Amino acid sequence: MIAQKLDDLGVDYIEGGFPLSNPKDAAFFREVRTLGLKHAKVSAFGMTRRRGTKPSDDPGMRALVDAQTPVVCLVGKTSDYQVTKVMNVTLEENLEMIADSVAYCREAGRQVVYDAEHFFDTYKANPEYALKTLLAARDAGAGVLVLCDTNGGSMPELVAEAVEGVIRKVGRDVTIGIHTHNDSGVAVANALAAIRAGANHAQGTINGVGERCGNMDLTTLIANLRLKYGCDALQSDSLTHLTEVSRYVYEIANMSLVNGQPYVGSSAFAHKGGMHVHAVQKDSSTYEHVSPDSVGNSRKVLVSELSGVSNIASLAGKKFDLENDKVTMRKVLENVQNLENAGFQFDLAEASFELLVRKEIGKHRAFFSLDHYRVSVFKSDNTDAVSEATIKLHVGEKHEHRVAEGDGPVNALDGALRKALKDHYPQIADVHLVDYKVRVINSKDETAAAVRVVIESRRSKSDGTKEVFGTIGVSANIIDASWQALLDAYEYHLSHCEEEL
Repeated sequence: MIAQKLDDLGVDYIEGGFPLSNPKDAAFFREVRTLGLKHAKVSAFGMTRRRGTKPSDDPGMRALVDAQTPVVCLVGKTSDYQVTKVMNVTLEENLEMIADSVAYCREAGRQVVYDAEHFFDTYKANPEYALKTLLAARDAGAGVLVLCDTNGGSMPELVAEAVEGVIRKVGRDVTIGIHTHNDSGVAVANALAAIRAGANHAQGTINGVGERCGNMDLTTLIANLRLKYGCDALQSDSLTHLTEVSRYVYEIANMSLVNGQPYVGSSAFAHKGGMHVHAVQKDSSTYEHVSPDSVGNSRKVLVSELSGVSNIASLAGKKFDLENDKVTMRKVLENVQNLENAGFQFDLAEASFELLVRKEIGKHRAFFSLDHYRVSVFKSDNTDAVSEATIKLHVGEKHEHRVAEGDGPVNALDGALRKALKDHYPQIADVHLVDYKVRVINSKDETAAAVRVVIESRRSKSDGTKEVFGTIGVSANIIDASWQALLDAYEYHLSHCEEEL
């Protein structure tokens, strides 16, 4: 699914892993052939042949060819130290291993991308041998030579110097690539330095996913290349889908979004300070370096104790006809400030903020009222913990008394609440919890500390689109804080369902 999305975005190469390493990677190479990719070329990834072995006799090399991908990416040793001390081969034999492996894949009709592992560290210590490994790959038929900052410790000036030196030595008949890790926090900067020095092939991952501190984040690199340097990266209309692809990959990989991620993060174009919001409303360039629309993102105005009336007006003014009602907006702001002093935070709980406004202006509807709930947890030495929730509430004149079990107390409470409401409000089937966060507010109180619960939910709107929204609860009791956030999520969803009819 991710491969299909990357192809739609216009990515040139999709590296699918080592086909011999595990059944999952092998299955990927079988199934990707059925996708009918329109643009991207799929690449199998593996190492050069083993020492003292012909490529045709090496199971790893045969697996790369058997994967039937149009491209093979081979990683070889650049470090003279690792060649002699880790691999226990001579420097000359390592060059032969590189050349033999590249030639074997070329003879099988594959385009070869050669990854020079630990290139920059070796270029700094032994540039002569580092360049010999590249020449061995080039002369054997590799079409792309990728310079790898494997440990992620190089700085941009070294990367630029090395790329320029490589181009002078190997010529421009072969493509020079860059592969960076983010261990020093400069993976994107290093990739940009390499490209400005002459590289035109960049390896990375969507959202920077990767070992240790991650690989270079392609979403940031792509946006910088297109918007800052005017480079012809990807397809002409792909940039506006960048945020969509980023969040799609997070969802498929079951990872939480990074709010502060450049360009595509949910906070990349978020404004909290009242002065900022006031200025952005007049001219967005005052506090935004690019338009959020350019990368498929959107502007967000946050509300907090730092906010001014401008924030309230931006968030709720038009929707609730408050733009000229300064008195009401100041009451809302004062309420927000008092609640934040008690531990609430509305940055990621915009739905709870909207409900707060509705209550202030008399447009809030309570769809049900709670009589009581009870949650218990059963655990013995030989069983997993099981939670059970009992809830009694009133929906108009009707009384509902329901019980549900769950993996945890919040899951059980949610299940009981759904059972109690489904006959009255069947539309609750269209809202689901997607993330749950707990934060201790006053840790000095240890186990008696109050906690903040933020729930992220996804709802299906009447027009078929999806909306992700946040709700919040604060209490010294984690179950009660969770109940507050759940209650807000249901009331927000049901309020909008009524308005969408």
